[in-house]
Amino acid sequence: MKPLPMTPLAVSAHHTSRADGRWQGFSDTLLRHGLDPLIAESIRILQVNVGKVCNQTCVHCHVDAGPHRSELMSWETMTLVLDAIRRTPSITTVDITGGAPEMNPHFEKLVRACRDLGRHVIDRCNLTVFFVKGKEHVPQFLAEHRVEIVASLPCYLEENVDEQRGRGVFKRSLLALEQLNRLGYGIEGTGLILNLVYNPIGPRLPPDQTTLEEEYKAELWTRYGILFNRLYTITNMPINRFLDELVSSNRLGAYMNELVNSFNPAAVAGVMCRSLVNVGWDGRLYDCDFNQMLDLPLAAPSPQTIAEFDASGLASRRIRTGEHCLGCTAGSGSSCQGALAF
Repeated sequence: MKPLPMTPLAVSAHHTSRADGRWQGFSDTLLRHGLDPLIAESIRILQVNVGKVCNQTCVHCHVDAGPHRSELMSWETMTLVLDAIRRTPSITTVDITGGAPEMNPHFEKLVRACRDLGRHVIDRCNLTVFFVKGKEHVPQFLAEHRVEIVASLPCYLEENVDEQRGRGVFKRSLLALEQLNRLGYGIEGTGLILNLVYNPIGPRLPPDQTTLEEEYKAELWTRYGILFNRLYTITNMPINRFLDELVSSNRLGAYMNELVNSFNPAAVAGVMCRSLVNVGWDGRLYDCDFNQMLDLPLAAPSPQTIAEFDASGLASRRIRTGEHCLGCTAGSGSSCQGALAF
């Protein structure tokens, strides 16, 4: 494949495609492999972004979350989310994300209601939120309601974690993991699931997930006595803060070139948007959290808000894509549950 240009690109923090069309887009790549259009096959997961408020400001954050944000899902919108879950038996998992989802004042009420409906709940946790004033009880709350925790830990080395997530984050993350282990998280036989997430530092694809998981388990146990269940490797998407970093360092062309050249047709079948619908903090619907951050709502005639949620149409909708989708299908593939092709 012809190499992509390495010159600075006219992009914004909310768009990655080139005006001059000199690189092959995701739709063209799908078409070339006979995989276009991309169609949903079910709705097993409802992913709910409850806001952009976070106690951290990570350089790779696709949400552009931080303490300065004010967007939070209201309880009124959450009741509409719960109505949609109640009416849709195929939704077995509610994946709660943010920001730091625990920063939403209605987070615990939402978790309780989802568990009362018999749904499995995932909390996408940054770990350090446990040390925010007023949130010290959250680990115990999560354990009592048997919430699966998916926690970001981009490395088992302090300097690498602090480079990506902020000074002191690694030490606080270890303290949080130790606390979760004491509650039974990550311990075989307890049923309390603790999964970690690895994001590469810089413009590169994640290494093999299985190999890296073995390395993480050995290092975290040997160095710190930490246990966990699974490691998910997730590719950094060229949007928002990571896109800004790529542009400022003149590496966007090289990164997009790597994504295009690493396209893996085997990963397409498992991309998360085929079995997931994403709900924004304001109740608007998207194919995934990345599309939400790019303000790419569901394609017409699909419902646009949670108040209009209709599982029958959404389960077989045409998925809206863009160049950032190349991140989900490069190498071993990438989703909220980690690699897709082994």
